[in-house]
Amino acid sequence: MQKLKDANLYRSELIPISGKLVERYNKCLVKLGFEETKLKTFSIDGIGWSPEIAEEKGEQHYLSNGESNPHGIIISPLQNNKPVYLPNHTFDREMMQHIFKAYGNKINDITRDSAICIDFDQRIDTFYEPLDVLKYDTIHINFHLMNNLYHQQQEQFALIEKFKQDHNFIDEDIHAELLESAKTYGDLRQRDLELPAIDFKVDSFYTRSFGGIYVLRDFISPIVVFEDEKWHKEAIKDTFHEVIIFHISQPELMEKLRDHIIITYDLEDIVATKRYDRIKKFEFAQHLKTPQHSIRNILNDSLLFKSYLNKIDIEARKKVMSVERYLEKLETSNQYKISDIVDEDLFEAMHEPHSSLHPKHQDLIWKLLVNIAPKDVLFLYWYDKQEFYKRYDTWEDSLQDWVIEVIRNNI
Repeated sequence: MQKLKDANLYRSELIPISGKLVERYNKCLVKLGFEETKLKTFSIDGIGWSPEIAEEKGEQHYLSNGESNPHGIIISPLQNNKPVYLPNHTFDREMMQHIFKAYGNKINDITRDSAICIDFDQRIDTFYEPLDVLKYDTIHINFHLMNNLYHQQQEQFALIEKFKQDHNFIDEDIHAELLESAKTYGDLRQRDLELPAIDFKVDSFYTRSFGGIYVLRDFISPIVVFEDEKWHKEAIKDTFHEVIIFHISQPELMEKLRDHIIITYDLEDIVATKRYDRIKKFEFAQHLKTPQHSIRNILNDSLLFKSYLNKIDIEARKKVMSVERYLEKLETSNQYKISDIVDEDLFEAMHEPHSSLHPKHQDLIWKLLVNIAPKDVLFLYWYDKQEFYKRYDTWEDSLQDWVIEVIRNNI
């Protein structure tokens, strides 16, 4: 991952945490029911997740009490608009933006000397079966201040009212209580510490629960797509919910998505795009065996590309160029079917979300598409960084260099 880090492509927007902020973070961990970290310095993302603490605990999703009870921590206003690097759901960053939009000024004030623990209440105590994710409707976002600061403020107010009564202004015990409260929590009289719970409406989304599930319910009829075969088999036994269920590897899924006007393709248009060029070159790289030149140079140099294209076996050559071969043949006769010539994986990679979809739905469908056919390295990086990092580790060094170049230059 070092090359990605050097290129600022690996968790480059994390916020460094040290000193007093570590103490506040630990108090939030304890309040949420987790063990403190022993680290003196670490970094966090927009929702308060830390890769260093995850490594320390040996648990990537250490901020969740089970898959149905995720949490967050805000200890700095700098978390506003920062990425969520290991989301439980595709809407996690949007939820954080919703929080900062509602309480940005209060968060700035509170995090001067405190921290905010977040409970994302889905009204689901725990999951029992995979289609429980259909219960997602409205996330009730609850806030808890470190040291119960809001309650300490109310106690200060009560002490002040007590101080004003009768001759209590000369009561040394009340003086001592007020001073102790002020020393411990500061003067809370002018602080706006009230953070009422807010709601976040959920529509279509992806969740990591049960091995990964896409819930598409804003279209003609609800569609649920499973990444895990075990939970897919469990879900299809369900006779209660009226939903269409697929495993992500089923060819029928793409057909259904096209029928529901969720995805579309235009081979004539796409061959003229940078995206097609990326997909074709990445596919070509998979067929290069011990080349004499670096894969990066082969993919960037048109002469080398043609030279090596003619060196790979004929079946691989047909696969790499299958889309262009199909369009050429279509010019002479319309008897050819796409499936006769174009490789199925490549054809799937030619699809895109339908232009009529809402932008946030387009992002969700892009995530689904790059996982069905992970051949566009730029879009895979954009829409599923965790999957990208996993695959990146398996690629040859010079292919990694080409991929970094593609992402940095958006080509």
